Amino acid sequence: MTETPDTAQQPDTYAHALATLRELTRNPEAEFHAGQWEAIRALVDERRRALVVQRTGWGKSAVYFVASKILRERGAGASVIISPLLALMRDQIAAARRAGIAAEAINSANAVEWPEIVERIRAGRIDVLLISPERLNNPSFREEVLPQLLGSTGLLVIDEAHCISDWGHDFRPDYRRIRDIIASMPQGLPVLATTATANARVVADVEEQLGGAAGPSGVGGVLTIRGPLARSSLRLGVLRLASPASRLAWLVDHLRDLPGSGIVYTLTVSAAQDISELLNRAGYAARPYTGGTDPEEREAAENALKENQVKCLVATSALGMGFDKRDLGFVVHVGAPSSPVAYYQQVGRAGRGTDHADVLLLPGAEDREIWKYFATASMPDEERATAVLTALASGETLSSAAIESRVNLKRSPLELLLKVLAVDGAVERVRGGWRSTGRPWEFDAERYDRIAEERVREQNAMLAFEQTRECRMLFLTEQLDDPQAERCGKCDSCAGPWYATDLSEEAKSLADGAASSVGVSIAPRAQWPQGMDRLGVSVKGRIPEEERAAEGRAIARFTDLGWGQSLRSLLAQDAEDQPAPAGLLQAGVKVLADWSWPQRPVAVASMPSRRRPQLVESFARGIAEAGRLPYLGSLEAPHGGPRGAAGGNSAYRLADVWDQFAVPEAWKPGLLEHRGPVLLVDDIVDSRWSITVASRALRQAGADGVFPFALAVPA
Repeated sequence: MTETPDTAQQPDTYAHALATLRELTRNPEAEFHAGQWEAIRALVDERRRALVVQRTGWGKSAVYFVASKILRERGAGASVIISPLLALMRDQIAAARRAGIAAEAINSANAVEWPEIVERIRAGRIDVLLISPERLNNPSFREEVLPQLLGSTGLLVIDEAHCISDWGHDFRPDYRRIRDIIASMPQGLPVLATTATANARVVADVEEQLGGAAGPSGVGGVLTIRGPLARSSLRLGVLRLASPASRLAWLVDHLRDLPGSGIVYTLTVSAAQDISELLNRAGYAARPYTGGTDPEEREAAENALKENQVKCLVATSALGMGFDKRDLGFVVHVGAPSSPVAYYQQVGRAGRGTDHADVLLLPGAEDREIWKYFATASMPDEERATAVLTALASGETLSSAAIESRVNLKRSPLELLLKVLAVDGAVERVRGGWRSTGRPWEFDAERYDRIAEERVREQNAMLAFEQTRECRMLFLTEQLDDPQAERCGKCDSCAGPWYATDLSEEAKSLADGAASSVGVSIAPRAQWPQGMDRLGVSVKGRIPEEERAAEGRAIARFTDLGWGQSLRSLLAQDAEDQPAPAGLLQAGVKVLADWSWPQRPVAVASMPSRRRPQLVESFARGIAEAGRLPYLGSLEAPHGGPRGAAGGNSAYRLADVWDQFAVPEAWKPGLLEHRGPVLLVDDIVDSRWSITVASRALRQAGADGVFPFALAVPA
């Protein structure tokens, strides 16, 4: 659809903009989509603040690149684009350069280039600078680069602007700093926010944060341009299968039936890695793509997909916003995202420049448990926030590691909480760490409760999407409050199932093998946490080699597609203690059989368990019997054993288990007589401090080594 422009007032701008669009797209016949020219005119001629809510593939980047080039040619400073992902930045830079726009990025992947880029900014040789929102909280960037940018910026762009909003499906605390930046900008400086995934509540929130006084033309307020969000190229479907193995078998059998190349999304890193391996064994070219993938490998994987060198990337949400392959043929989800809006965002990678693309969801019974497991508080917890503020109350600058020794929080949630407190003005990041601003901070319980309720509503809506018999595209666009939502006529609800449902015996066999695979490495702890003296434990530095555990094994992760669901049920907090099931013992024996022992154990011992004594002891006895090894029994818990809850940081977890395990005196002669390592059995190995302290006790009692062996690790 093209727009009939009103060019009476600014005919030169329209002609200039259209010529730039055609240069950008390399299409001499390109025309503006409905709304594109309106947005460009608002930015260039009216110098307004605008919010563009349009479907993926509509051409939001064309708006800000065309506007940037015209503004630069009229003497304005460089445009600053705040963009959330490296993959998105790479695509945006490539697109800008096609139109002759000098574009660069400052992000975590190119730190060595920062000085040169900053110098080019100062010299006026850069037209567009892309930065991540996290740069706004970097002290050196904030002090040395940001003032220069704010003093000369010609256009500010906030891409994926739903991240600004607490209500957005991908809320990121650092995005909230943008409100302060906007407020500090001179009157009449144009600002553009873009997103494809904003419902009415998010739109209202972003509009409020954009604010915006009247520009030179006298037109004030935020101009919101909203188009239809339905994607006519996508054919949606949901296929419910009985088990994780059957979903894997479907991929093995039918991935080749899907058009072109595409993305298989998973909920966990382990699933992405396991499915990628399975597909390669089945003869497909597939590569994993997760948050743990090295930046160079990510870029290579993206290029392999764009050049159709692989059938698919098997990815977590790390491959999400902004990845642009115009002819991406399909998106398959093995497990559902936790909201329809997040799902819409991910399936929007497909069919951006083609008439047809297939989108299939293979939900799992375990999805809700995984949502719950991975739910991180992007909003602060009052008790923990108060503890952080108390730790910083002296005015001292503390590193994250130093704060960890004072507050019982792991590094990732601690740093997320610090970001939220910084955005709220209670703390600030400075060179050397964090410090208090001294400003009062109050916990907004009502607000955070409302947001938590919204997250639950989103999860329930995702379950409703899976079960609906109505048009699936209509359902998704209604979740985004699209006033133009309508039936698509091609999804499995509108036109009937379009996907095969049969599974071959060969695929079942291959998938069963993958789903039943066992064996996860448990890396030994090698370093004591910092600040233990503050918690009454006098250790620091490296753990002596003669006191360490060796590398261990677990049967599986809670997040694994195969054993994960069974272990989550067996080890749930409210699960009844019971003897180890026969299948679990068989899985344990298989792990041992596949273990490349540096030295075979001479005995088996078990950890004392308050919650699951039958399960742990019976499993240890069964393993000892299968291996024809003596079972020594359970370690003692002289002080009642650890009482702390799961979670928390290393320092507090270690303090909780310190001196809580002892070797029975009756074992010591045997340990000294039968030289060799002990296999030490536990139910769950999470922080690894319990197994580390227990292994230390065994080593000090005479054991030559300790091999930890657990039923499960969390992830």
